[in-house]
Amino acid sequence: MNRTGVLQAFSGLLMGMFVAILASTVVANALPRIVSELGGSQSSYTWVVTTELLAMTATVPLWGKLADLYNKKLLVQLSLALFVVGSLVAGFSTSIEVLIGSRIAQGVGAGGLTALAPIILALIVSPRELGKYNGVFGAVFAVGTVAGPLIGGLMVDTSWLGWRWCFFLGVPLALAAIVLLQRTLNLPTVRKEVRVDYLGAALLMSGVSVLLVWSSLAGHQFEWGSWQTAALVAGGLALLGAALYVESRVPEPILPLRLFRNRTVTLTTLASFLVGTAMFAGTVFLSQYFQLSLGKSPTEAGLLSLPMIFGLLVSSTVSGQLISRTGVWRAHVLLGGILLVAGLLLFGTIDAHTPVLLLSVYMVVLGVGIGLLMQNLVLVAQNDVPVTDLGTATSTLSFFRSLGGSIGVSALGAVLASRVGTLTAEGLGIPMPETGGGGSHAVPNLATLPEPVATVIRDAYGEATSEIFLIGAPIAVLAFVVLLFIRQIPLKTQSGAERLAAESAQ
Repeated sequence: MNRTGVLQAFSGLLMGMFVAILASTVVANALPRIVSELGGSQSSYTWVVTTELLAMTATVPLWGKLADLYNKKLLVQLSLALFVVGSLVAGFSTSIEVLIGSRIAQGVGAGGLTALAPIILALIVSPRELGKYNGVFGAVFAVGTVAGPLIGGLMVDTSWLGWRWCFFLGVPLALAAIVLLQRTLNLPTVRKEVRVDYLGAALLMSGVSVLLVWSSLAGHQFEWGSWQTAALVAGGLALLGAALYVESRVPEPILPLRLFRNRTVTLTTLASFLVGTAMFAGTVFLSQYFQLSLGKSPTEAGLLSLPMIFGLLVSSTVSGQLISRTGVWRAHVLLGGILLVAGLLLFGTIDAHTPVLLLSVYMVVLGVGIGLLMQNLVLVAQNDVPVTDLGTATSTLSFFRSLGGSIGVSALGAVLASRVGTLTAEGLGIPMPETGGGGSHAVPNLATLPEPVATVIRDAYGEATSEIFLIGAPIAVLAFVVLLFIRQIPLKTQSGAERLAAESAQ
């Protein structure tokens, strides 16, 4: 593809990614209102986020493998179509259970976009030039991340729209992305006899799902050291063990174990998992902190997140340009690891009375760290694998990053619910729940509560949120240690398609 063709196709991919990001973030500031109106609990709040992450995480390897076997253009359009269906069902939800179910369809679609967009981009752009494009991806991520909460907050605060339009909004954008990709993305279709490892995919998704269900429910539905924990953990590990056995035997595995013989792939995968855990674990609960601890409206909560998005936007764009110009990426990744640790530690000091200006400084630090890490880790892995494994390697990284995020959200969401219940009970001087977790209490509407009670709940959410960030900080330190062992490898100057053509000609 010539430069014009690349830019046109890139615009279609950006549209698709923007839709996925927007749908994930537009509910951030609306969730407290949505969960309250649908009669959900704090556990429901976590599950609305977790189910989409779970579906996305579990299906990314399958999408990545399908990308190595089938038409990538058709697959990315299919993922957008699934996204449209999930959004429509979510918008018409009448119960929290229906909403959670609709998020699964959205997550499957988002999994396709997460896996396919970087794969397609790596096919039409060389690793040396990829930094610039990844920087734009990061910028779109930042814009979608900041636009989503703001739009969601405005819709919730506007009586004639309401929270349902948080889901309907993405439908016309997704349909426009399908049309745009149809007209601009031109990839050769390689016809070959294929066999998809559906058994391995089913075992892998089941094992991951069981472990995520355990990490989300433990601590408030049952004790961490209970028989339910033992049964779910043993069952999840057994399913994953069976998946590994199948993957080592089939000719076309969903997650080829041979990939991990590559030092770069192994280290970037581990780092992505840890970064996902630390990053999602803290940031997903910030909106709840702004509203329930600081007492801000949904719109104000969206505005408060601007400094973090600004840091992510600037660092991702500037880093991508510098990497393409110099070919040196290691310093960017290491600096990102340091800033991620620093940002999480700073947020570990917050409470219900932290000044907004200080929070803004903390968010800039965290945003810059995330911007330097997210796309650059994918670039590093793509640069050091054979072109025939490009799709699988990319989806493997996305899978483990999403897996880390899912575990972080579900496990630390349970910790947050437990601590909020405990601190609220202590503050009000009432007996503790029998589970000791308090995770099943309803998300409160502070406007309807007496001021003394509202103050106790605000303090509880402030203290519990800071503890979540402190738990995420050591995980980020481990990620930085892993990053230290990744070696600087020169970036290739041929695109994936050019490398594939060269290999075929030999």
